Amino acid sequence: MVSRTEDALEFSDAEIDEARRLNRRLAYMPRFRAPGVLSKMMIQSMMRLGQAVAPRSVPGVIVRTQRLRWKDQDLSLRTLIPDAPARGVYVDYHGGGWSIGNAAMDDPVNLRIAKECGLVVVSVDYGLMPETRLPQMMAQCAAAADWVFERGETEFGAAPVFIGGESAGAHLAACTLLAVKKARADFDRLKGAVLFYGVYDLSSTPSVRNAARGTLVLHGPAMRSGLASLAPDRDEAGLRDPSLSPLYADLSGLPPALLLCGTIDPLIDDTRLMAERWSRQSGDVQTVIAPDAPHAFNRFPASRMASRTNAFVRGWLDARLADISGSSLAAE
Repeated sequence: MVSRTEDALEFSDAEIDEARRLNRRLAYMPRFRAPGVLSKMMIQSMMRLGQAVAPRSVPGVIVRTQRLRWKDQDLSLRTLIPDAPARGVYVDYHGGGWSIGNAAMDDPVNLRIAKECGLVVVSVDYGLMPETRLPQMMAQCAAAADWVFERGETEFGAAPVFIGGESAGAHLAACTLLAVKKARADFDRLKGAVLFYGVYDLSSTPSVRNAARGTLVLHGPAMRSGLASLAPDRDEAGLRDPSLSPLYADLSGLPPALLLCGTIDPLIDDTRLMAERWSRQSGDVQTVIAPDAPHAFNRFPASRMASRTNAFVRGWLDARLADISGSSLAAE
């Protein structure tokens, strides 16, 4: 078993100083909170406009979208396929507070995973709140993963599966892997999980409860009520239901995991507590705790901390794939 560590990746003084300079600029930026209907429409429209003029692919990766019906769920999948033989399939869930975003927003990270790791990336365009409530959202995400398990080897020629997500997407990824564990006899094909600054306790961990107005990126004082609104029929104890809050679930028998978060992200306790439980119950987990990094720190352009973190994730995936290949050769 691999023990939990918080030094899987160390950052230089220069990288930390750069992050602090960025934080001073972020202090003047608006903080995210669940948008109203009009704000959501504006944000989504601006995002799609930006994506329309951004590069949609990189050499060596084919991008396609598909809609399908699986497990009584209508699914929309954005698939990034390397032109070399696939080594596995990476199921991705985008962030956006369960209310905004789309699969294409993860292209900057996912295209490089596809190209450099040789993984087919299946990014899930799940329904968003308020039109889609959390249980339906989770059902869509679980159905997408089940489709990959059932059809991925035939479609893409690779059996190993990985799962990942950022923020709300990390919550959905964690819920999904627990659902897949219960549902599929071939769960051992899931070879790793990459979870960036996720929410694992809808009743709010201490760092969320104490998030102040000066919190960067996220609107600190609105976080606790925002999480509770995901399941408005539940009291605080009900929000800790393991089906909604993976922190309280049975985490035994899970694959290797990489959990990442910044030290000034209000979700830092979610990451640390989840890593501790994962380590105790399944053993194989590493963490990257980025100093002076806020929420979504790996998405900041021209940030050396972001670049090194994303490269570390690709290296971690590549190492898991190498382990699989080595095990296959030993079995032969």
